[in-house]
Amino acid sequence: MKILGISGSPRKGKTTDLLVNEVLKAAGEPTEFVSLAGLQISPCSGCLACVEDNICKIRDDMTGLREKIVEADALVIGAPNYFGHLNGLSHCFLERFYQFRHREADVISGKLGIAVGVGGGMPEPAARDIEKFFEYNQIECLGRALAVGPASCFDCGYGEDCSVGAIYQFYGPGTRITEDITPRLGKQPQAIEQARSLGLKLRERLTLLSR
Repeated sequence: MKILGISGSPRKGKTTDLLVNEVLKAAGEPTEFVSLAGLQISPCSGCLACVEDNICKIRDDMTGLREKIVEADALVIGAPNYFGHLNGLSHCFLERFYQFRHREADVISGKLGIAVGVGGGMPEPAARDIEKFFEYNQIECLGRALAVGPASCFDCGYGEDCSVGAIYQFYGPGTRITEDITPRLGKQPQAIEQARSLGLKLRERLTLLSR
């Protein structure tokens, strides 16, 4: 039994990556982690060329991920919240699952899934979008793991003085960026415990299925 973890964050090594990996470490089964950061994944073009064989004909980095997705028994998919939805890179990745749905194909239906959502203020929207995706593709979602991550404003160089940025909105004018106010996964034991609990739950379900 194999678990595939996917982080749709374009910022490698950040909270989404870390939280997906917390689930994978707790799951204990053979796992693989893939970061979409730096990959070229186009949106679905609606060309319908995948109808006959359930294989997308767009040639980009999604081609190399297809086999990993098909072989996995469970998917742990994480994404950050960008403007109240999961980010564009994650959305493009999920759109391309359209290739698996034609002519009653069961390429991915029946797999298990866990949704991982991260946001500077609200991690729920990204997880909710992933849960909807699971439902649409007949993937059983075992739950969601949520965490707060540092908005890009913490790193852009202008966060302390930008009146439309996250620092101003979350903490008020005049706030200085310090380690004390910077969200880190290590400061969120409940989020880590939530992720690990879901990983254990996933391991238990896969163990039952393998008997």
